Amino acid sequence: MNRARLAEDLRRLGVDPGAVLMVHTRMSAIGWVVAGSETVVRALLDAVGPSGTLAAYASWEDHVYNASDWPAEHRNAYLADPPVFDVATGEAARDHGRIPERVRTWPGASRSAHPEASVVAVGDKAKWLTDAHSWENGYGPDTPFGRLVEARGQVLLLGAPLDTLTVLHHAEALARVSDKRMVTFRIPVADGERVVERTFTDIETSSGAFDYGSLDLDEDAFAVIARAALAEGIGVRGLVGEAESHLFPAAELVSFAVSWMEERFGERSVGPR
Repeated sequence: MNRARLAEDLRRLGVDPGAVLMVHTRMSAIGWVVAGSETVVRALLDAVGPSGTLAAYASWEDHVYNASDWPAEHRNAYLADPPVFDVATGEAARDHGRIPERVRTWPGASRSAHPEASVVAVGDKAKWLTDAHSWENGYGPDTPFGRLVEARGQVLLLGAPLDTLTVLHHAEALARVSDKRMVTFRIPVADGERVVERTFTDIETSSGAFDYGSLDLDEDAFAVIARAALAEGIGVRGLVGEAESHLFPAAELVSFAVSWMEERFGERSVGPR
């Protein structure tokens, strides 16, 4: 695979020139690519064009969810000198693949200043997308995820599985359900020359904001929601390189997901929409 072939496949799948495109990528699914992740990023930028924007969910490699699960010596060392989140240098989470870190370090890239829900972007609307990321509701309206929906953007799973649709955390944040699972954590954050410890409260993204286990689903809830959306004509599937890929309109997918969640957990709803 080379840049031209991948860009052509992306356009054929339906990536719009000028779009705000959030991508989740599994590089191994694409096949052998000349120059690897750099070529993939360049092909994605070719597909959205000079007026488009490429975004990726970065989070932060050193954000810790369950330090209590670590060996005692590791936990004690971490607590004695916890890492400081610096929006300029904090590495993208490796679990999200190679593309988020590639985008984070791309010339002219912007990054939102939320350690757990951080988004990176390159292109025409990158700064608008990533500015002023709310610390109190990292997946809510005043975030890159809300702006992706506002921009009528697209979400691409480039060989990535359906359960990696991070924008569905935005749907969880919007859903009118009263007993969401929430987490609160404190992280040292670089603020100019100072380090400030800040408190963040967000929906639970590790196990899910809702009790999906009570639904007795055959697979991850996000994958179930994505398949249901596809069955309703929201999104398309096709090959990019050798990767089975899916492309969703962000606004329609989030609206569908919010309804899906409220229908199943609505008995605990805080009121009508």
